Amino acid sequence: MRLHDTELRGFASDNYAGIHPEILAALSEANGGHQVSYGADVYTERLAEVFRVHFGDHTRAYPVLNGTGANVLSLQALCDRWGSVICSDTAHVHTDEGGAPEKMAGIKLLPLPTEHGKLTVEVLQRETWGFDDPHRAQPQVITLTQSSELGTVYTPGEIAAITEFAHGHDLKVHMDGSRLANAAAHLGLPLRALTTDVGVDLLSFGGTKNGLMLGEAVLVLNPALDRGLDRLRKTSMQLASKLRFVSAQFLALLESDLWLRNATHANAMATRLADGLDGVTISHPVQANAVFVELPAPALKQLHGQFHFYDWNVTKGQARWMTSFDTTPDDVEALIKATRMAV
Repeated sequence: MRLHDTELRGFASDNYAGIHPEILAALSEANGGHQVSYGADVYTERLAEVFRVHFGDHTRAYPVLNGTGANVLSLQALCDRWGSVICSDTAHVHTDEGGAPEKMAGIKLLPLPTEHGKLTVEVLQRETWGFDDPHRAQPQVITLTQSSELGTVYTPGEIAAITEFAHGHDLKVHMDGSRLANAAAHLGLPLRALTTDVGVDLLSFGGTKNGLMLGEAVLVLNPALDRGLDRLRKTSMQLASKLRFVSAQFLALLESDLWLRNATHANAMATRLADGLDGVTISHPVQANAVFVELPAPALKQLHGQFHFYDWNVTKGQARWMTSFDTTPDDVEALIKATRMAV
């Protein structure tokens, strides 16, 4: 039974997109017969090898169900009960997790204002103090969002500077990589060049926004920090009994170049959209698959009648338009044309 128009696409989120056909085929192939549950299956075993190909020989992989779970599990693994996490004030863990790091893991977040959503060493210095003060939640982790929540991308040099600063202050570095594929596609670099090679300790690697039905993975890139993650995953309710179906999706994504094809296409559609918006204010550099625009309120209201998208900063008339692996050039041209008419 089909309850929706399968031709309908919008620009609200890459989470709105369906499942890539190659992922669906992989799920079908993994179905049938019995496999050992809770990750002791051949698909999850194979996935561990594939992640090592992309991120390095010491990588340990823990597939999970969703991005919130991946982030909370990662930060929980890196923090003591008295610890805190430094993040951008636009980071997903701060603005869009419903307080899950605080509620589920008891972690205090220390958000910092940033330009275009990216932390720098200069900004981080504002919160890297008070390590021996029992009245202050001790800074222990820096978390980076790649690509950022504002659609901008950290370069390897920028990440390396942050990890060097962090490790020099005995801080760990976590990356929320729900759109890491988009960042790698934008820079034309392998996944490890933005993570393992520049000192990231723990990674939440995204799949759902890049064509999977569901599933993310916590990747331990620093083997010294693989402390009880198998148990934390269970107690955090992120260990799926039929984990083979999460792993099979990641295999389809990563054993071929599907991860890169999907991300490259989504990025290209965002660039095409931005390039077609003559005379429209674009708030942030378009480097991944997000375009932030500023439009008069009547124009936004008119566009809401035709497309799904989210208002971002109402006081500025700012909206976020996201593209995905299944966004078509016709979709983009329709939004460009409607925007021109609305303004």
